[in-house]
Amino acid sequence: MTRTATITATTITDTRMDILSYDFMRTAFAASGVVALVAGITGVFLVARSQTFAGHALSHVGFAGATAAGLIGISPLGGMILLTVIAGVGMGALGERLSERDVAIGMVLALALGFGLLFLHFYTSFATQATALLFGNVLAVDTGTLLSLIGLGVVTLAALTVISRPLLFATLQPELAEAQGVPMRLIGIAFLAIVALAVSASVQIVGILLVFTLMVGPAAAAQRLTRTLWGSLALAAGLAIAEAWLGIVIAFYTDWPTSFCITSLSGLVYFGSLGLASRGRRSAPAV
Repeated sequence: MTRTATITATTITDTRMDILSYDFMRTAFAASGVVALVAGITGVFLVARSQTFAGHALSHVGFAGATAAGLIGISPLGGMILLTVIAGVGMGALGERLSERDVAIGMVLALALGFGLLFLHFYTSFATQATALLFGNVLAVDTGTLLSLIGLGVVTLAALTVISRPLLFATLQPELAEAQGVPMRLIGIAFLAIVALAVSASVQIVGILLVFTLMVGPAAAAQRLTRTLWGSLALAAGLAIAEAWLGIVIAFYTDWPTSFCITSLSGLVYFGSLGLASRGRRSAPAV
């Protein structure tokens, strides 16, 4: 038993060293960790405010921004951030009229995809990068992009911290918050601008089509498993980081797409949380 345990421990150590011996793998772990932390925390508020559709639409807007930036010869990440923030501000300015907002967001999503395809039509050499934007490619993140993601993450979390109190009040008790003079529309605009930044970062890891993986899956699971805001924030961030890192490890040894591995783990965790939450309700004593 001792020898077996020693061999197992040595194998695990060698495996870890094998992964971390590559510069691109260390960069991938760092980038995915930063993005997962930001996405997990932002996602808790996104799910609580029932604005996941807005987050999905912003990712598609980012596709149009990135392809437009490639067409005119500037940074795709810069173009993505600029257009998603503009779209986020526009969506937030629509206010809290859910039916009107959902229709408008759906139209923004469709138009963004259409413009993205148009820009690709005129700049076909960008097609390879466009595929990475759609499905993500964390293993291709370089040092410059990593530094940009770290800066983006710091700005996103700092802005979220600044508006966290009125945002939470407006989310949990909107009528009372409005009666107390909380600027509901301004808070909504600021929050969706923050979501736009988080979406731009997440796209670099899991892609536009799979952005729900890090922004919604961990947050939705955390809210089913915890009762407090701080518990949800901590668990969502932890789940997002664990899914991102374990997904990279699985992809490294199976040669499967990294985004697929991360998405599959996110799905397993979410559906597992549904089962645990359902079991908890059945076993709870009657009052």
